[in-house]
Order: sequence, then structure tokens, then C-alpha cells
Amino acid sequence: MIDSRLDTLRNWLIDLKPNWQLDLSTLAPASADASFRRYFRIESKNSDLGSLIVMDAPPQHEPLDAFIKVDLLLSKAGLNVPKILQQNIAEGFLLISDLGNKTYLAELNDASADSLYKDATHALVQMQLASKPEVLPNYDEALLQRELDLFPEWYLKKHLHMELTDLQNSQIKQAFELIIQNNLAQAKVYVHRDFHSRNLMVTEKNNPGVLDFQDAVYGPITYDASSLWRDAYIAWPEERVIDWVIKFWEEGRKNGLPMKDDFGQFYRDFEWMGLQRHLKVLGIFARLFHRDGKDAYLKDIPQVLQYAIATANRYIELKPLARILESTRSA
Repeated sequence: MIDSRLDTLRNWLIDLKPNWQLDLSTLAPASADASFRRYFRIESKNSDLGSLIVMDAPPQHEPLDAFIKVDLLLSKAGLNVPKILQQNIAEGFLLISDLGNKTYLAELNDASADSLYKDATHALVQMQLASKPEVLPNYDEALLQRELDLFPEWYLKKHLHMELTDLQNSQIKQAFELIIQNNLAQAKVYVHRDFHSRNLMVTEKNNPGVLDFQDAVYGPITYDASSLWRDAYIAWPEERVIDWVIKFWEEGRKNGLPMKDDFGQFYRDFEWMGLQRHLKVLGIFARLFHRDGKDAYLKDIPQVLQYAIATANRYIELKPLARILESTRSA
């Protein structure tokens, strides 16, 4: 199969070779993600640079403007994000610094979790303290609704072939309204939107390295916390999650973030925000399989479903949604 973009990318790197002392023979895939983006690693003969990352983002699918904007925003806030060394916006290529290949997911265990999450909490608070309105797109009602709609469309109907009754449709609609009402009532900050163990890198300095932030928005203060501690890829006992969320809440309040005075209310917001995210993720994982032919995320559905069921069961007004979710276990 001819990879014309790879040829174009190689030609661009040839032009960059003198400036960055690139060893073109070392170009190799680094990773791909759930979008059209892909990443390559390349070595520099300059020992101060070491390895570098090349991002390939087809402009018609993944324009680079948002990545560049948010990268600079987070860098100014003190976060450890890749440095943009060269850009080719027309063709959709970036040469960026390499934050390594040790993900939080690979390094998290019972012994390391407190320390790693402490660093992630600090980075999250730093990002939120930098927040200003009208800089990033608003995480508004329309976007929250579009995301939730992925759940019945792609997970229930397309993936499970479920025919919903009128009553079930009504119950889902009512649950969505309640969830969105809660989400919109929360204080607003910068939201990374995928602040979890696969996008945080363990780094020697200014841990963690933060990746995959191009979809950042201005929205609910608990969103990234729910991404981090109700992670689709790694689960923890509830008492540890509560402890970590308390530490986040305490550090945020100490630094002047607009967090609720009552932790119980804050944790309820965290749960409801997590539920919005998990319903969306169920839809996205199903869509990645059925529309994009990517089956790697199917194995993560049971964990996400478990989170959603547990949360919906804890709140009386969400019990009808919990029953629908429970029925999908045997679908």
C-alpha cells in the first residue's frame, strides 16, 4: 500500500535535516491515536536534542491550529507540553520535542499511584488557574448534548442492536437533561478533555508530560478530574479515588480555584461529570469500531460501563438510566 503522506513527510524532514541534525534512517512509528493523527520518532545527532517526535495530522481531518494554540497556552501555564520546533501547517506536519515513552498507564501501580497522581493534580490545578473566558471554545449545552447522543446512537443501536421503547427513550432524554443541567452549573475552567493515563507521560522534570490536548475547551471544573480518576484504562478502589479527589479539591481551594465549599457537593459534581463522559465514551468506542474499523477499544467497554452503572445507581433520579445500562450487560 502506497503511503503518499509518508513520502511527503520524508521530503519535509530532508529539508529540516541540517538545522536539527536529523538521522533520517531512524524514522519509525511512535504511536497512533483514535483520530487521523499519527506520530513518528526520529533521532537527532545533536546530543542535546536526542529523539524528536514528528506529528502527521492530515489538514482536511486534523488541522493543526488548535494544537499549536493550546500547546502555547499550557506551556505559559507552566505545564510540561511538547515544544514546537518546526511547523508545516499547509501539509499538516509538526516537529516537536519528545516527552518519552513512559505513560502513566504503564507506570501506575499501588506503590507509585499516590506520587504520580500528586504530580498530575498539581499540573491540573496549574492549568485551571490559568483559565480565562473567551480563549478556548465553550463546553456548552449543544456540545454536551452531542456527546451524550453518541451513547444511544452508536452504543445502544449500532453496537448492541437495541430497539428502545418510547419509555426508555423518554428516560434517557430526561437523564441527559439532568446530567447537562449539573454540568453547566459547575464553575468553568480550561478543560484538557482527555487528561488520563494514556496521555500523561512520566518525565524526570516537571512531571507529568501532557499530550493530546488539542480538543481543549472552557468548561466544568470536575471534567479532567473525572477523566483522571474514573479512567477507562485503569480502575482504583473507590476509597482511593475519593482520597485523590479530596487532595485535588484541597489544593484547588488553597490556590483560589472556584470549587464548592462542601466536598460532598463537589464529589457529586465529579460523579455526574464522569457519567456524562462515560456515556460519551461508550458511544465513541462503538463508533471507532463500526465506523473506523478500530477494535482496540472494545476491550475497555466493560470498565466504562461499570463506572456508568455504579454512578447512575447512586442517585435516585438516575435509576431509570441505571436499569437501561444494566440491561446492556446481557445484550
